[in-house]
Amino acid sequence: MNIVVITGGSRGIGASAALQCAKKGMGIIVTYNSHPAGAESVVRKIEVQGGKAEAIALDVTKISSFPVFRENLAAVLASTWGRNSFDGLVNNAGYGNFNAIEGVTETEFDGLLNVHLKGPFFLTQTLLPLMADGSHIINMTSATTRVATPGAAPYAACKGGLEVLTRYMAKEFGPRRIRANAISPGAIRTDMTSEAFDQSPEFESMLAGQTALGKIGAADDVGRVIAGLLSDDNAWINAQTIEVGGGYNI
Repeated sequence: MNIVVITGGSRGIGASAALQCAKKGMGIIVTYNSHPAGAESVVRKIEVQGGKAEAIALDVTKISSFPVFRENLAAVLASTWGRNSFDGLVNNAGYGNFNAIEGVTETEFDGLLNVHLKGPFFLTQTLLPLMADGSHIINMTSATTRVATPGAAPYAACKGGLEVLTRYMAKEFGPRRIRANAISPGAIRTDMTSEAFDQSPEFESMLAGQTALGKIGAADDVGRVIAGLLSDDNAWINAQTIEVGGGYNI
């Protein structure tokens, strides 16, 4: 059984990815920061389906806590699966913060940098000893790296850095047959974006109008791609950024 660690797996795309991976027979470990109830709900849903799942606390902005997280992860792998390694890491945890460049504060920028680039860099580094040879890393980026969206500059810049990092991971981890790919969602309705869409239906309509399929996506549209990419069926895809956006702004 392949075991997958999904950061920010308590809701949204992370939760969907966990459920979709479990349907493919994978063991799931979701991390959470401020939403433990959501993570436990995901675990229960997977268990009801007959799968195995665990939830572990993690703040991806606190790099000093990563060694302790690795210890906790190793303990869970041993107790739940009798393993000393895992097979997939999805660097998904994150948040959005839209502000024009002239109004961005250093605190806002540093927050986005820490969660979207610095955190994934050092978390992956910390967990490498636990990753089995032939594993797969998926870094969640964004279509805003391709399409300039006013107000998204710091977020997109950090996600763009993560796309570059993905290729370097594929190159440097290649001798261990560890693949690295990025998944870049377009306009997606999630727990994080629903409030903005509900408050501004015209914004949702605009994004739908810029998408070839005429609508915005759902979390499961991305979750299914994550699960598929983690499966052995796609083992020859490496060092790629795969946009999942229904043909956004083409």
